[in-house]
Amino acid sequence: MGRFLIQRASFALLTLMAATVIVFTVSRLTGDPRQFMIRPEGYGVTPEQYEELGRKLGLDKPLVVQYLKWLGQVAQGDFGKTVQTQRSVSEVIRERLPNTLQLAGAGWLLATLVGVPLGVMSAVKRGSVLDHAGRVFAILGQAVPGFWLGIMSVLIFSVHLGLLPTSTKGSPDASILQQLKYFVLPVVTLGWGGAAGYMRLTRSSMLDVLDSEYVKLARAKGVSTYKLIWKHAFRNALIPPITFSALLLAFFLNGQVIIETVFGWPGLGRLATESVFQNDYTTMTAAVLMFALLYSIASFAADLAYAVVDPRVRFT
Repeated sequence: MGRFLIQRASFALLTLMAATVIVFTVSRLTGDPRQFMIRPEGYGVTPEQYEELGRKLGLDKPLVVQYLKWLGQVAQGDFGKTVQTQRSVSEVIRERLPNTLQLAGAGWLLATLVGVPLGVMSAVKRGSVLDHAGRVFAILGQAVPGFWLGIMSVLIFSVHLGLLPTSTKGSPDASILQQLKYFVLPVVTLGWGGAAGYMRLTRSSMLDVLDSEYVKLARAKGVSTYKLIWKHAFRNALIPPITFSALLLAFFLNGQVIIETVFGWPGLGRLATESVFQNDYTTMTAAVLMFALLYSIASFAADLAYAVVDPRVRFT
């Protein structure tokens, strides 16, 4: 087990290092950082000042030296300052990160609580009306784009019916009920596709287990239906859903840029979008690195969960 954890941790670290190289390279390919920090030469900045700023930023050094210096600052949590407001990027991320974690966690919980039981029931009631309804739900959940679902939910439940807020996040001073109202639409929009994925994967895994010989033998011995499903079949069908759950959480942490933009949610996804439109390369690189870090952690958790559930993985 220890060797397996070391291998996976090393792979996660290499992935994160590769992400830093890609992010740094892309940030340099977008242009001279000085162009985003000051007005171009000829509009109040002398050539001497322009070159002096380049020396302060280390732009006169080789790219390898620039990368190592930048990596050292990132390792200390120093991402620089935002171009527009000159605030610490680390401070901005600390403000936005909890909102992203809350939305991703709520969407993941909804997807798990809906998709897994629905997949089990669909497999147990194979060929029934419930099974067909569940499969339609899964197809629609994976076929309907998240941005379209978000816009339609705002149009119906906020604009026409006036039941829920249109966007942003509730004030911390508001009541719990008022704050929860702001979560409903973005969480449902985010979690629906995940629930559909859970349903299809759980159903397929349960069908394979229910058709296995040891389940048929247990049924022939007179084991109760409840015990047969939840003790024998469900426990052995959990391996794919558990692995999927960790990867789904990683996707929710990194792939909710559209959801946060549609609902005006003050998280990392919206911060990344704003930084692109504002040409704020320091904030953009920091947000992308945070996405890479969160994905590496979630992927490592998926490998760990897989190894705990299936001991054979530890020896591969």
